[in-house]
Amino acid sequence: QVQLVDSGGGLVQAGGSLRLSCTASGRTFSSYVIDWFRQAPGKEREFLAGITWNGGGTYYADSVKGRFTISRDNAQNTVYLQMNSLRSEDTAVYYCAAALLPGTSFNGMNYWGKGTLVTVSS
Repeated sequence: QVQLVDSGGGLVQAGGSLRLSCTASGRTFSSYVIDWFRQAPGKEREFLAGITWNGGGTYYADSVKGRFTISRDNAQNTVYLQMNSLRSEDTAVYYCAAALLPGTSFNGMNYWGKGTLVTVSS
C-alpha cells in the first residue's frame, strides 16, 4: 500500500510560480506512475500531468503544457509539479495520485493524496 501526502499549495499572484510536492510512504514508490489532478469548485476532477516509474516518460494535459513540469526523485519518494505563469483559472485543489500503469483517468488511480489548495489572485 502507498500513502501519498501532497503539499506546497498556497496563495500566489497571477504570473507567479509554485512547486507542489507529493511524498509517498512505502518501499514500492518506484513501482507506481504518479499523476497530478486538480478540482476547482463546481467542476470535475481534471488530469494535469503524469510521470512514469523511473521518470523517463512524462505526459501533460494541453491546458498546462509548457507551463507545468512534473519530475520525480525516487530516492526521496517524491514527485514534484512545478507550476509557472499561473492564472486565476488555475485556482483549485491539487491532488497527486498513484497507479500501476500510465493513464489520465481518475478512475484508473489506485491511491490519492488529500489535496493541497492553490489560489491564484488576479
